[in-house]
Amino acid sequence: MAALPNLEDWVVSASDALVVKLLAPEESGLRQIASFHPEHTYHIFGEEEQIFGYKNPKIELRYRANDMRPHLKITQSGKLKAVGDAEPTDIAGILADGHHLPKVAFAKDADFEDSSFQLGNSNWSPPGQLHSTYTTSDGTYEIWKGRLDDPAIKQLNTRVQIFVPMFIEGGSYIGQKPESESTELDLSDADRWTVFFLYRKTPAQGKPDKFSYTFAGFSTVYRFYYFQPPTPPASPASGWELPSGDLDLDELPCRTRLSQFVILPPFQKKGNGAHLYKSIFQHYLKHPQTQEFTIEDPNEDFDDLRDICDLEYLRTVPEFAALSLDKNVTLPKSGPIPQLISGGDKLEAIRLKTKIAPRQFHRVLEMYLMSQLPASVRPQMPTTTDGEEDPLEDGPAPTKADKHVARLWGLVAKQRLYRHNKDVLSQIELSERKEKLEETLGGVGLEYARLLAAYDRAVKHQGASSNANGKRKIGEEAGEGSSKRARTEEA
Repeated sequence: MAALPNLEDWVVSASDALVVKLLAPEESGLRQIASFHPEHTYHIFGEEEQIFGYKNPKIELRYRANDMRPHLKITQSGKLKAVGDAEPTDIAGILADGHHLPKVAFAKDADFEDSSFQLGNSNWSPPGQLHSTYTTSDGTYEIWKGRLDDPAIKQLNTRVQIFVPMFIEGGSYIGQKPESESTELDLSDADRWTVFFLYRKTPAQGKPDKFSYTFAGFSTVYRFYYFQPPTPPASPASGWELPSGDLDLDELPCRTRLSQFVILPPFQKKGNGAHLYKSIFQHYLKHPQTQEFTIEDPNEDFDDLRDICDLEYLRTVPEFAALSLDKNVTLPKSGPIPQLISGGDKLEAIRLKTKIAPRQFHRVLEMYLMSQLPASVRPQMPTTTDGEEDPLEDGPAPTKADKHVARLWGLVAKQRLYRHNKDVLSQIELSERKEKLEETLGGVGLEYARLLAAYDRAVKHQGASSNANGKRKIGEEAGEGSSKRARTEEA
């Protein structure tokens, strides 16, 4: 009787087995541009992120790099025969039944390769409208945009949505209801979604008048109706009638929410995340219907990218740049705290003009005000050498005026922290409440110091010709913001 196989020998990491390949379609065939592994696979293969029942499995998710037509190719050196209830993972079945890939991904190898040969890279351009163009040392990039109810935009978006759970912690597909067990996607609100596709554009080999496109990333944006409290209207004329037909959503005031944001690994650390974010933000800043621009549950890397890009933008707004701590204010021993910011009565007007969500606006404001503090009292982030934390250099001794302005900054930050955590803080004793706020303030100061240092490094490297000579761009120091979470809307 043959010995039973050791089942543990037939378990492999799904993230290691799955490889994404970008292939350039050319007249001579398909040429590999890049390959990379996903960061997460639990959304597809379960919390353990494991595949069972194969020896040396290789799951190749091949993409035609321009229109991102996918093709699934699975190989292995051995497959386990079912032992009782232990059956090999149905890899193709999971990817198909879970709507992780469109049906075209499961076509025969020959169909994928023949269609690529017929298409040719130089005869294709992205769907939608050209939104913006920029150039770096890595080449020329274009951002194309369109609405999800456009069939061509919908097709491309469907092909690349699998990158959301692969590179966004907790990410989910557009139209997917987390509370539902069904894998069916509901795209009934497709007209509210706008998709921005990022492409690298290069001259076609031997054809200088034609270009090839390589997909580099994408972002999706959703529009919510923005309720504005009604004001008493003027009495209508006697001939007034209700408008006929359907209301055009494009004409209604909205809160615009950036939902998904992915830069593929081969195009990270090149400033592309900052370019894409700033292009989207500037678009909606000029969009008259957008009242506020928000981000859906960002992760730490994207938070850094956003903070630095927002600080860069707000410094260009004259009303914001003029803000400063009021050094002449006198703090009372008890009672209400007076206005601590010179020009503080204009804060809400500036925020509304810049369309930044309240909490984000005030965080960046605190960061900006902290950058104005004297070196003697400004929080500093320790540097490290060979893994060891270097001692902070002794700066000038703080004067009484320095300590006063530092206290003003601390009070500004504490006011926001208290408002944001009011429900929790109100349940603890006053003395402990003060201690918690002071402790949190210390962490906030160090976080801002880290971000300001990254901002200063980026500014130092950024010059008038930064796009042409490949110097670092704003946001490149912040971990590039390669992806972000996509769940709940932030406050």
